[in-house]
Amino acid sequence: MTTLHLGTRQSALALWQATHVRDRLTALHPGLDVVIVPMTTEGDRQLSGPLLAAGGKALFTKELEQGLLEGRIDIAVHSMKDVVAELPAGLEIGAILAREDPRDALVSLLGVSTIAALPAGARIGTASLRRSCQLRALRPDLAIQNLRGNVNSRLARLDAGEFSAIILAAAGLKRLGLAARISGYLRPEESLPAAAQGAVGIECRSGDDHVRALISPLHHHPTALCVDAERAVTARLAGGCRLPIAAFAALDGDQLTIRGLVGEPDGTHLIRASHVGPMTTAQSLAQAVAGDLLAQGAGAIIERLLKDGT
Repeated sequence: MTTLHLGTRQSALALWQATHVRDRLTALHPGLDVVIVPMTTEGDRQLSGPLLAAGGKALFTKELEQGLLEGRIDIAVHSMKDVVAELPAGLEIGAILAREDPRDALVSLLGVSTIAALPAGARIGTASLRRSCQLRALRPDLAIQNLRGNVNSRLARLDAGEFSAIILAAAGLKRLGLAARISGYLRPEESLPAAAQGAVGIECRSGDDHVRALISPLHHHPTALCVDAERAVTARLAGGCRLPIAAFAALDGDQLTIRGLVGEPDGTHLIRASHVGPMTTAQSLAQAVAGDLLAQGAGAIIERLLKDGT
């Protein structure tokens, strides 16, 4: 029997993703034993303050990647939106699974299903600068407040009356069996998703052909095409899901549409760009979107935020 050690964060969502990957691998490969190895990351320990100030998205992957490099685990399962653009030497993304719903979701006890229907001055909880800048542009009257923690702890704070509504990724709620909590979905025109939102990736050591062969049947090419394009946009912008940056790619037949956004955190200025073309030109389309954003002044916003550690 072959044993594969699978590293994961310890949140309920991360464990769901790890279990899903384990179950699919063992169904594909009789005789394979997949051992889940829960690990605590720095991002899980730092639950207060903006993530950018705390060190950004690498906080959620560094310990897992160290485990891979040291041989303590054979694969690491990540939410792809938490994965940095440039991986450590010796590591690679071996497979990207079919994407779940990439949209942002509104969760509220007020009986409303849209941002427009929220009452004036409503308290909205989110930890995402990307979400908050777009919400502020839509509804400057809303009181956007920082909300960190896992899905269940955020829902508990909503239920306790701390917020009028919170914004979460639809994919996480659906994977945890909490789709009934979704009051409504935000259209990409209202809240453009983060790059790779809703996608799960499997990281492994470069050159580990045995592991690559085991996980390759889980790879979903259409998702990977979109995710790689979105990540190319954010990589060119030197940013990620902890900055007010969004990138979303969608396939329609063989045509790919890529949209990007960079916003001032207060929502007073949103810069947008989009390009459409054959899916075979995904990377050039991504570079064109990023180039348009930079030409409109996105670089100055990003540079200032990185300097300030917003």
